[in-house]
Amino acid sequence: MGGPGRRGHVHGGSGGFDCHIKVHVPSADRRNSVSALRETGSDRHRGSEPAPFTPRLVVIRKTHESSVHPLLTPPTVKGEGEPVRSRRTEIMASQSTHIPSDKRFIIFFDFDETIVDETSDDMVVQAAPGHHLPGWLKDTYHPGRYNEYMQRVLAYLAEQGVTESDMRTIMEKLPTTPGMLTLFQFLRARPPQDFEVVLVSDANTFFIESWLRRTGARQLFHRIFTNPATFNKDGRLVMRPFHSHDCPRCPDNMCKQVVIRDYVARRTQERGRPYQRIFYVGDGANDFCPALALGPRDVAFPRRDFPMHRLITETHEAMPGEFKAVTVPWVSGEDVVQRLRKLVAE
Repeated sequence: MGGPGRRGHVHGGSGGFDCHIKVHVPSADRRNSVSALRETGSDRHRGSEPAPFTPRLVVIRKTHESSVHPLLTPPTVKGEGEPVRSRRTEIMASQSTHIPSDKRFIIFFDFDETIVDETSDDMVVQAAPGHHLPGWLKDTYHPGRYNEYMQRVLAYLAEQGVTESDMRTIMEKLPTTPGMLTLFQFLRARPPQDFEVVLVSDANTFFIESWLRRTGARQLFHRIFTNPATFNKDGRLVMRPFHSHDCPRCPDNMCKQVVIRDYVARRTQERGRPYQRIFYVGDGANDFCPALALGPRDVAFPRRDFPMHRLITETHEAMPGEFKAVTVPWVSGEDVVQRLRKLVAE
């Protein structure tokens, strides 16, 4: 999902792309919210209209063209030639050896406001006294440091007596995005050699696993990449950053492009051949970063009129041809199913 802090800023810089861009998502935009308070310091009331979204995209400079699939060219640290590979990403990717190597396609999903129709971090705040956070806590947020801020939120909830059971109950009740269960059913019904299914989210393991297990969707996903979170002996949910990286576009704790580049490169090596196509289903500004690395045969599925979709549109307008992937906006998961049906038949 997209927005200030964790999901709302995509900044330009060096990477494995054909161009350098800078995108700024104004803090006023919030489809999602512990989100709104990340920069505004105020709660978003459910049912209120979001502020207009007006991303600004600026071309910085054009670099060389490359014939190599973008996802097989890891981003590099400025001034160095070695690819950026986080230790956590390497460890998790290396565990994929038991996944069958005959999958034709790989499909990545975001979680908040893609699979579920809410933001899990926002919804857990319902467990707080008065269903909101105190102003002094909101004021501790600093741009790019959302993960650290959320750790303080979880500590506060524990101090207020919010239990593991309280949080799990909230997560299990998160509403599914329209048509998403239909999309899951489609993926399950396909021949086993069709889809490798991976979830990449800046939420956390407890929130995601709680929802997936409650809905019976956990077995669909071959891999889940997200911030680890476990309860300590005092009953507090302790969340840690997923990894560190050098991408200047993304929050310090997660760059989804680094995650999927590492994973696809590792799986391609294990399989001995590339995937026929790569699909990415998301909604937010931090889903735009990985979508930039998709190739011309791949498909980006941005949720219509959400930050990912609007940033892709801005890129097409400012730099025609530089966003390589086919773009298929969706309102319902059924829109994704319709396109996948056609592609798998080719």
